[in-house]
Amino acid sequence: MRRADGTAGSPTGSRRALLATLAGTTLGVVGTAGCLADGDRVRVLSAGSLATVLENGVGPAFRSETGVEYEGEYHGSNAVVRMIRDGTKRPDVAISADIDLLRDRLRPEYADWDLAFAANEVVIAYAPETTLGARLADGEPWYEVFTDARPDEIAISDPDLDPLGYRAVHLFDLAAREHGLEGFREAMLERVYREPDEANLLAGLEAGNRACAVAYENMAVEHDLPYRRLPDAYNFGNPDYADRYAEASYTTDDDYTTRGSPVVYGATVCDAGDAPAAGREFVDFLASNPSLLTDRGLRVGDALPRAHGDVPAALEDATARTVTETETETTSEAEVLEA
Repeated sequence: MRRADGTAGSPTGSRRALLATLAGTTLGVVGTAGCLADGDRVRVLSAGSLATVLENGVGPAFRSETGVEYEGEYHGSNAVVRMIRDGTKRPDVAISADIDLLRDRLRPEYADWDLAFAANEVVIAYAPETTLGARLADGEPWYEVFTDARPDEIAISDPDLDPLGYRAVHLFDLAAREHGLEGFREAMLERVYREPDEANLLAGLEAGNRACAVAYENMAVEHDLPYRRLPDAYNFGNPDYADRYAEASYTTDDDYTTRGSPVVYGATVCDAGDAPAAGREFVDFLASNPSLLTDRGLRVGDALPRAHGDVPAALEDATARTVTETETETTSEAEVLEA
């Protein structure tokens, strides 16, 4: 499944169009908006890289087991936290592909705790029938292939809206250091296509408009696309390299400075949500059913799930352990994954 042939894809609108949706229109939403009584439905605002995992796996399983309707909406994680902070969205549950982003920007004003529940790594997905894809399939160094790319042949997620996007920038930076590629980061950022809707990042490969994309492993698996694994030194999947990852940084257009880190997903129940009990039930279900995640290319090691902060008592049995705020300040998520 991980080496099946793939095709290449179509853009789904401009970054400006997506930013307009932050004012209130829904993008990628499943179901209809409105307020039901607590427990009738759970509304989840999630990282786009989990769209298929949640929409086709976790969400239906949750509905089947609990009778609570699942409604998901998917964007880049930075877009998710912006929507919550500016009040345009009031989900019951927020899920981020960067636990630090969720922790830095939603706690404590919008949530009291968070749950780290899965890990991932960055890969290069490609369309093998393209020139660049064929070269990757033949084993050429990926950075040499990327250097020869034409404008918009390579897709990344928008780094101002999404951790996968700024991890692509971190990747280019760390690879330049690792392989002595002067100017590589800058050249790549001038050349790549920035997809504003993370959930549609690989559509370009499938439709024939892109040759390669910097993606998460689970996304390539779900789309049945071939992909190139990257060295631990810059794949953001090995906690032993956390210090090296942190050497790279990117500041978003709303002045949030990101640093490279292992890919760890986090979830929380939002204070302003309409159905907090349903939200807690959903997060408990997410923590208690790791096979729904691992079956779709995510990782759930022995140290996960792991909760931080004022965790509801109903969730404590579903987590590997609960961490106090003092411990959070002294224990990195990398150290958690190493445990």
